[in-house]
Amino acid sequence: MQRTSRWLVGVALVGLLAGCASGPSATSAGSSPTASAGSTPTSTRGDSGLRTCPLGSLPGEADETVTLIRRGGPFPFPRNDGVVFGNRERVLPAEHSGYYHEYTVITPGSRTRGARRIVTGGKPLTDPAVWFYTGDHYDSFCEITGAER
Repeated sequence: MQRTSRWLVGVALVGLLAGCASGPSATSAGSSPTASAGSTPTSTRGDSGLRTCPLGSLPGEADETVTLIRRGGPFPFPRNDGVVFGNRERVLPAEHSGYYHEYTVITPGSRTRGARRIVTGGKPLTDPAVWFYTGDHYDSFCEITGAER
């Protein structure tokens, strides 16, 4: 019995050491928690200092939301879409109150708004200066490229 326990501990130790010897993971080596928004990782940084994410790398529903923003609606959640985003999490660059606005990115199959949003900054609202995406309800953002006209 004691011999089996020692053998299991030895196997576990070898596995642990092998995992440590392989170096840092791609996640820990190349991204920070505020820069991952659930899309394809990239090391490019936007003017905001956040990681960039091409619009084409985001869920297809994000492209639909960009189109609605450009048209000025109609939005799927009119009481929530287009409202001022307060940036209370302070993940986005500091700006004056009213600078940021948020819009729902539909999550197929969800009966609620889900966690995905596009947050825009600047005016006019149909052609904002900057676009951000979050796939985790404001915990992290990436700066969208390819949404500008």
